[in-house]
Amino acid sequence: MSILLTLFQQALLSWFQAEQRDLPWRRAYIPYQIWISEIMLQQTQMERATLFFERWLQEFPDIDSLALASEDKVLKCWEGLGYYSRARNILQCARILVRDHDGIIPSDPKSLLALPGIGPYTAGAIASIAYNRTVPLVDANISRLFARLFDIDIPLARAGKLLWQKAEELVPEGRARSFNQGLMELGALICTPKNPACRQCPLQPFCIACKEGRIAERPIPQQGKAIITIEMATGVLAHPHGNGQFFIQQRLADDVWGSLWEFPGGRLKAEEAPEQAVIREFLEETGFTVRIDRKITTTTHHYSRYKVILHCFHCLLDTRESEEFPDPILSAAQEYHWVSFAELADFAFPAGHRKLIDFMTQPSG
Repeated sequence: MSILLTLFQQALLSWFQAEQRDLPWRRAYIPYQIWISEIMLQQTQMERATLFFERWLQEFPDIDSLALASEDKVLKCWEGLGYYSRARNILQCARILVRDHDGIIPSDPKSLLALPGIGPYTAGAIASIAYNRTVPLVDANISRLFARLFDIDIPLARAGKLLWQKAEELVPEGRARSFNQGLMELGALICTPKNPACRQCPLQPFCIACKEGRIAERPIPQQGKAIITIEMATGVLAHPHGNGQFFIQQRLADDVWGSLWEFPGGRLKAEEAPEQAVIREFLEETGFTVRIDRKITTTTHHYSRYKVILHCFHCLLDTRESEEFPDPILSAAQEYHWVSFAELADFAFPAGHRKLIDFMTQPSG
């Protein structure tokens, strides 16, 4: 091992020991908690993930309690984090761990990669952080840090092999837990995307881009993907008997936002008004003929590269329906319920529908 590499490792380890954030999953390094935290941190900011992590542990303190949970309960606990396939994979993974691994999370990356929802980064994170195994990991923060440290002059999307090679060369034997977390922490707190605090960086003496004055040019900018706007409409259908209940349906398991609950609705067709879309979607999805009572609100939310505009209406069953209230004929859902407004809190909804419910709880809603 070269003296330079030893100095590099010592500089990072000393910095992490002094500057690491107090995060709940770092207090005992329990493999289950490391696994859950790493899945939550995908596509989620640290502060938000911390709040959800603590709430999650109250509901599912260990793998056994998680494996016994219903999918509805897991999705409800995940509500607000988005990318719900992560939650479904967690549940599936927990059941596999109980069935095939005596409820114990494997420590070797190969076994971890065989589990649903666990890719190379998560496998490396669990193996190195939970078990302190000498394996590398690369996330977005480490990628940006390496782009500057090694002055990588190609877009990060094409540098995956090089980044993992560097990570493997750097990780010290028996110190992977602190070292890998130190790399991520440095990228999150010091080597930030904009205005990195180079003067505070313990690795500045080793940084080629800093030495060459190319920090602002690293990583190589990638062409951003255009934001796609999707316009949708949904209807809150009141029970025709006036009992204060509303109609909700559960999406098909393999659908977008699978197994989440929703008010019926869908995407607007070309030159279709939102009101027309609601009436059409209700007829197609439930067989109900409805009429628009009033506009409730319009919500907007973003996920991935999409901007979703959701027009929300209060609906009534069309008076031309038979006096005998019909059951719905579901074509885009697996189940339905008539629930009171208070009971809506017990079901997991996509972001736009949850925003609608939150709006309806306001006095003016």
